[in-house]
Amino acid sequence: MRALTFQAGPLAMAQIAAHGMRAQDIAIVPAAAGGPKGLIFASLDAWLFGEWLPTAPRERTLIGASIGAWRMAAACQKDPVKAFARLAELYTGQRYTRLKPSAQEIDDVVQALLAELVSGHEDDIVGHPHHRLHILADRGLRSLAAPVGRHAELRGFASAALHNAGSRAWLARLMERVVIGGPRAGDLPWLHEPFDRFTTHFAPLTRANLASGLLASGTLPLIMKAVTDIAEAPPGSYWDGGIIDYHLALPYARAAGADKSELVLYPHFTDHIVPGWLDKSMPWRRTARGPNRSWLENMLLVTPSAEFLRSLPRGKLPDRTDFTSFGLDHDERIRVWRHAIGEGERLRDELAEFALRPDLARIQPI
Repeated sequence: MRALTFQAGPLAMAQIAAHGMRAQDIAIVPAAAGGPKGLIFASLDAWLFGEWLPTAPRERTLIGASIGAWRMAAACQKDPVKAFARLAELYTGQRYTRLKPSAQEIDDVVQALLAELVSGHEDDIVGHPHHRLHILADRGLRSLAAPVGRHAELRGFASAALHNAGSRAWLARLMERVVIGGPRAGDLPWLHEPFDRFTTHFAPLTRANLASGLLASGTLPLIMKAVTDIAEAPPGSYWDGGIIDYHLALPYARAAGADKSELVLYPHFTDHIVPGWLDKSMPWRRTARGPNRSWLENMLLVTPSAEFLRSLPRGKLPDRTDFTSFGLDHDERIRVWRHAIGEGERLRDELAEFALRPDLARIQPI
């Protein structure tokens, strides 16, 4: 059984065909939102950032939303192998006192998780000699600028869903993209020229906003409290970066370079790229099917195969519905998730083998 599938844009395919899969060519690593789904890459991430990419040190952009941002923060620590193991254990080990915990309890658990993940590592993350971490978060406008109380927030996000149903561009009336990255604002020239209807703000990543930026990037609407007043960022109410950028459908091809050799390596938990969380039920909006397909020309997309997914406990990746399915039986959920994370070692081993001896016949067009 093959654990991975590979898809590539034409520039990535040409580069791999000519030179093989080289760490020196990887310029960007995106990481999607998706909650527990990202845990499947714990071993792959540890190999990628702990072994393979360090063989060719260079400046790289690591960009993520929600758990994707948390994964990339782990990648920037001095010992990424330990950091990824710690993230998997911390995320898996979440426990709540009620089936439907309060927003305050969820905030307390998540803030404690993030504190344990990054405390003592802030300088390493912000000042990594090669990796440039960029965190995506979403800032509310109009009815979402500063909703007071759950009902106001519910009305605001109901309006957001209706706007998005009409057009993704209409959602830009209610939300803005904020990129917290650095250490300098402006580290992403390929993102600075407008590429969609969302206003995009850039803020430098600092010790003062690392924790709040990571929290905001993973703050689920209607489940957690909005994050406010992120240092260096525009004032306002912030939520999960996946609302706008669920699978990070961004104009990566702009960063391909003059010789078209700068590649995007994207370990992703599904074989398609959905622009925003509210677009999940709209397959026609998937990036590879629309007018923005050219954005992915320099991307190698690496995803778990259908056979691998069927082999996992319950035949699927860990996901947020497990919190409801297992209820307060946290021990059983943790056991199942740990089993799935352990199976993720097969993803690591297969990608390491592919990097050593790329099989072009396995790469399908995006």
